[in-house]
Amino acid sequence: MGRRYARVRVEGGTLPNLVMVDGGKGQLMSALRALWKLEIHDLPVVGLAKQMEEIHVPDKAMPIRLPRNSPALHLIQRLRDEAHRFANAYHQKLRKRRVQESVLDEFPGLGEKRKLALLQRFGSIQRLREASAEEIAAVPGIGPRTAFALREFLSRG
Repeated sequence: MGRRYARVRVEGGTLPNLVMVDGGKGQLMSALRALWKLEIHDLPVVGLAKQMEEIHVPDKAMPIRLPRNSPALHLIQRLRDEAHRFANAYHQKLRKRRVQESVLDEFPGLGEKRKLALLQRFGSIQRLREASAEEIAAVPGIGPRTAFALREFLSRG
């Protein structure tokens, strides 16, 4: 929240009419604190807690509960679900970029599929460095010769 709205301020953008936070009272208060640090006090912010589908509003002790069949509730749920989809797609893009931009790029003859298979199996370059040639060779598409050469390559760097 802080980075997003600090950027809006710096770039001279306009603030939205409403900010909806994914979460209950705790997430709502965190969002408000971030805005207050930026001296943004007049921006309406609400939180949507998923478990009970409650809408939390600052300065109200009890959350708003819309009926389960309410079109307004369905709209809010669709907004939240779209935000989740967008965030997940963004994080997948970042993970894919991390896989693509790796020390493994410097190892000759290792394509995207085998690089991805290695990272999926070991989880990180550090764990791959700690693996034996036999463990590396057990990854589909990686033979004993490639595993040994890769092990030597990683131990140098």
